[in-house]
Amino acid sequence: MKLLLVVAAALIDADGRVLIAQRPEGKQLAGLWEFPGGKVEPGERPEETLIRELHEELGITVKEACLAPLTFASHAYDDFHLLMPLYVCRRWEGTPRALDAQAIKWVHPNRLRDYPMPPADEPLIPHLTALV
Repeated sequence: MKLLLVVAAALIDADGRVLIAQRPEGKQLAGLWEFPGGKVEPGERPEETLIRELHEELGITVKEACLAPLTFASHAYDDFHLLMPLYVCRRWEGTPRALDAQAIKWVHPNRLRDYPMPPADEPLIPHLTALV
């Protein structure tokens, strides 16, 4: 089974809310909500991936020093196994906006379960609830 390394960020604002993004139509798991991030490219470190993806998807600039690893998810899908480190980020430059045709929302951690998420993202919620 193929191992896929994907990295995600929990952007946390001054009000303790977490940013989630809805997967756009045409993508696998379309309509589900997830933490922003993406696939780690060959030769790329997870932190570099997050910096690149957050700029491409949300138009924000994140410094590596502002990314703190929190936990990770390990989930077997039918045709691949996903390994997903989750980083927390409380500081960035710019205002997050949806640049990749996805909807975005700021949600308090105790309300994250109100939004359907991919199976790999769901186990991350208790860690965020405990942190914030």
